[in-house]
Amino acid sequence: MKYRFLIYISYPYAFPIGAPLQEEILKRGYEVKWFCDVEETKEYFPENGELIPEVNDAVSYNPHIVLTITDSVADFIPGIKVQIFHGFPANKRKGTDQFKIRGFFDLYCTQGPSSTIPFQKKQQKHRNFEVIETGWSKLDPLFPLEPTTNEKPVVLIASTFTKQYSLALNLAVVAEIERLSKTNQWYFMAVLHPKLSKEVYRKFKALENENFRFYDTTDLVPLFKKADIMFADTTSALIEFLIQEKPVVTFKNNMPGPYLIDISQVSEIEPALEKAVSKPAYLMKEIKTFADYSHPYKDGNSSERVLDACIEFLSRDNSHLKKKPLNFIRKYKMRKKLGYFKF
Repeated sequence: MKYRFLIYISYPYAFPIGAPLQEEILKRGYEVKWFCDVEETKEYFPENGELIPEVNDAVSYNPHIVLTITDSVADFIPGIKVQIFHGFPANKRKGTDQFKIRGFFDLYCTQGPSSTIPFQKKQQKHRNFEVIETGWSKLDPLFPLEPTTNEKPVVLIASTFTKQYSLALNLAVVAEIERLSKTNQWYFMAVLHPKLSKEVYRKFKALENENFRFYDTTDLVPLFKKADIMFADTTSALIEFLIQEKPVVTFKNNMPGPYLIDISQVSEIEPALEKAVSKPAYLMKEIKTFADYSHPYKDGNSSERVLDACIEFLSRDNSHLKKKPLNFIRKYKMRKKLGYFKF
């Protein structure tokens, strides 16, 4: 059977998550198209993908499987709805932000035990969806892991958009980064969450010098591979970075664990970076434990497992699953957002 896949997105950070899935779908000879429910994102859509422009066309496409890289999905588009996730659990709201069940999905393809275990508990409670651990497609290009060979330590700066956590909005932190970049002891690369303002983007672009470069991109994996360590806040990107078993320094992280070097004072930034570069044995042990718990797959084949899980789910008898809640309010909001009121 030639399956039709729809990759459903909202924001540009979904592109590097969907791209490995598209590659695997095409490799198998299946059909794949994309749909975006946020108009502003469409202008950033990459060339190597077919974007369905209107919601009516997405319905007419009649996909068998909708791979969703956002929290909600248009329920009226045909096909099973599969949650792929747009990040790891980042604990911005004390561990509750990723595990809310919105009643849209038939299948959750989880990244590793850190997401599988909570969703399996939700599965036992609701009994209207399945959970299959597959690993995360975004990390496929990260493997195989390779050691860095930089002349000076390369620090990747990553910042969330959430105001109370964002290091990019802390003027003292930014000033210290600028100072350190001029000491010629470090090389900095910086990326920002796409929801941060253009003004913040301009400020970081203005910091560029021979030891500081700002990247306006959502494709972080190439930067992960180049960097020796990361300096971050409460962004979920730090979890992606830790999968490489490389140290991360965080500034006022919401829920710091023993796998992080967390600090709260600007004066601590440079000593913390020096500590991270030294890779103390106790820290590296904690990082490995955390990496294995978050994403134990190191083969770069998570997209294959996602497709296998989807096709298996679609092909088997799922009559044991309960009906989903009517979910009128969420469904109405989605229809209103997309201007679709056909029944």
